[in-house]
Amino acid sequence: MADDELVAAISFGLTYLYFKFKQKNSEVKRRKRRRWWMIKIHKNRTRKFMDEKFCELLHEPSGEFHNFCRMSFADFEYLLDKISPLISKQDTDFRDAIPAKYRLAITLRFIATGDSYKSLHYLFKVSTQLISKIVKEVCKAINEVLRNEIKMPPTADAWMTIERGYRRKFPHCLGSIDGKHILIESPPHSGTEYFNYKKTFSIVLLALVDANYKFIFADIGCQGRISDGGVFNNSLLWQKISKTEIDFPSACPLPGSEINVPYVFIGDGAFALSMHVMKPYPGQHNVGSPKRIFNQCLSRARVVVENTFGVLTSIFRIYRRPIDLDPSTVSEITMTCVLIHNFLRKSSPERYTPPGTFDVIDSSGTLITPGSWRNHESEYSAIQNMSNVPRRSPLQAKQIREEFTSYFCRSI
Repeated sequence: MADDELVAAISFGLTYLYFKFKQKNSEVKRRKRRRWWMIKIHKNRTRKFMDEKFCELLHEPSGEFHNFCRMSFADFEYLLDKISPLISKQDTDFRDAIPAKYRLAITLRFIATGDSYKSLHYLFKVSTQLISKIVKEVCKAINEVLRNEIKMPPTADAWMTIERGYRRKFPHCLGSIDGKHILIESPPHSGTEYFNYKKTFSIVLLALVDANYKFIFADIGCQGRISDGGVFNNSLLWQKISKTEIDFPSACPLPGSEINVPYVFIGDGAFALSMHVMKPYPGQHNVGSPKRIFNQCLSRARVVVENTFGVLTSIFRIYRRPIDLDPSTVSEITMTCVLIHNFLRKSSPERYTPPGTFDVIDSSGTLITPGSWRNHESEYSAIQNMSNVPRRSPLQAKQIREEFTSYFCRSI
């Protein structure tokens, strides 16, 4: 009897092992096998090949490196030194890892041109799958090391430094605010979540800009279907304004007046008028009327943010067409472009934005000399203006705007 039980146990065990082996073998068969370990055009992607490519760009006398990466080699080296520990990979027995400088160059070239991963694949001899991973990793690393390039002033004295830049155009102005739709391809299974009023799909970039054409606040990623007022009301900036968490300078009279006026941000008609946000008077007004004068002065100061967006799209041409990536990835890339913009405005302003880049506006708000960034405008851009929807304003905010209007009328 014991022998029969032993035979039955052995038979059961062998049957179990057979079926487990068969199940594992079928899973291996279902797994897609590689057609090639490395295609032929990648086989000469050696360290020597990559170093030679950099040397050719660097020693080209016509400044091809700057055009290729949208920054000087010195800025490239500085950025590379910061992010190398975050993006460097180890070599393996099968292949050498792609160097950090090559990874950075791939990412900068992608945001500079907006070329598809397939196009970059032929240029850099790197697979499209790996390029997609490299772009995400490098953008995340850049956002980490440059995160302090964008920050709101922590003190009233720091806000006054920004106000001095605007003072000649619009006193008591702490920044120009605007929002733009960044066009994307319709995300799968998203329905109308990203469908905006212009019948395109987008996420929103809401930004506050100082007089030096630098971002001091950026909120990126809100769905395009949300109205402009909703985007601003859901932003961290409005929350800080509502909760009085921003250390605004103390209200004081404008020149020639005795009425205390608070310090404000300026925007277009898309924003609601409030104690700390000024917008133009709605409608058409006669030439020389007080409302027309106020609108002209506000427009002359607010053109700063329009120029900043214009430079961003002319340098980083990924925004020339709808971006066919996941919205979260588009948000990450957009933040990278904003941070690099601020970094280059500080480190190499004359090279990044040479004289003539920005618009020249006269005292009436009329465009005299268009900035050179307009030469690169395309009819179809992946950054579009937000809608302009009038809304009822509180009485106190209207009184503040009237005080600004009286000041500009006295200044003529």
